[in-house]
Amino acid sequence: MPKSPVTKMLDKHSDLTHSTDVKVVSHVQREQDDWYVNTIMIDGVSVPFIYKRKKPYRSLIGARVNLTYYPTSKQVAGFEMEMMKVVRIRVA
Repeated sequence: MPKSPVTKMLDKHSDLTHSTDVKVVSHVQREQDDWYVNTIMIDGVSVPFIYKRKKPYRSLIGARVNLTYYPTSKQVAGFEMEMMKVVRIRVA
């Protein structure tokens, strides 16, 4: 049986995590250079999930999504902030 694209990514990169059918409670997008930076918050998780797109995207508030992501951190206002970098997002 052939492996799914998500399974192939998870096998190749050990630091990736895949979550299925999670509910989006907040979705914000902002322009940064030629990209739209999207930030979503997931129900029950206090860490933001961030991804980029070339075009604006419809609001995902209330939607259930499947996410493939890895943890990262960013320096914000002089302190370290944990966030999740999304590499794949699909509406469930």
